[in-house]
Amino acid sequence: MMRNKINWRVPKGAELTELDKKVLYFQNKGHLVPSRKLIKTPEQIEGIRRSGVINTAVLDLVASEIKAGMSTAEIDKMVYDFTVSHGAIPAPLNYEGFPKSVCTSINEVVCHGIPSEDEILEEGDIINVDVSTILDGYYSDASRMFIIGKTSPEKEKLVRVAKECLEIGMQAATPFGFVGDIGNAIEKHAKKNGFSVVRDLCGHGVGLEFHEEPDVEHFGRKGTGMLLVPGMVFTIEPMINMGTYKVFVDEEDDWTVVTEDELPSAQWEHTFLMTENGLEILTY
Repeated sequence: MMRNKINWRVPKGAELTELDKKVLYFQNKGHLVPSRKLIKTPEQIEGIRRSGVINTAVLDLVASEIKAGMSTAEIDKMVYDFTVSHGAIPAPLNYEGFPKSVCTSINEVVCHGIPSEDEILEEGDIINVDVSTILDGYYSDASRMFIIGKTSPEKEKLVRVAKECLEIGMQAATPFGFVGDIGNAIEKHAKKNGFSVVRDLCGHGVGLEFHEEPDVEHFGRKGTGMLLVPGMVFTIEPMINMGTYKVFVDEEDDWTVVTEDELPSAQWEHTFLMTENGLEILTY
């Protein structure tokens, strides 16, 4: 077995805690474990939790206003205005050149859709609105699907199953389990329902930065990937496709991710804190 890198180090002269002993046990067996800096302090967790409150409120606002005839630029303005008026910053704005405050991904767009005046929501559309917030330097991240008016039974099922995939992924994430347990459970549920799981994009650690370790893939084998340790904060955000799992990035803007067969895609996302008793949701 290839040995993974030594991530968990005990400071010189420090006494071994119970947590140290547990993590070192897995590290010594060759498993990938987090570094100490991925374990958030109570103060950091509190900061991320406060950021999450605003992030959830933004999505609640979108939920109350979103409708047919609205442009995705209007959603962007709503997100920006609300976030800034609550003393926070929309994390996507100018992140690696992303031009807007929120990602709006309609139908066959998997993620990273850029809001536009020209993009008008129509009856039957399904849209993912992905909101990320920075408050006092702490990051939170969540997305929801919205069905505009009435849509087809197939799209309705896709949105429902994508949400179930998030919930099943949550249940699979246990303290001192592995990231691979999450992906394994999600992929099984998606396939059972005739859908596929996007492989090119994944969930991620979050809190002190927008994207941290670990990568949380939504497919895979149990017992693989990074060890899940209490104090870690990360997203689970399965992207579930009606057809092929393959995607491409729109060359026109270098952001918009689209399904290769242009069939619809759906995604739900929460930010989670791993506790000694399982996951706590920090953003809805």
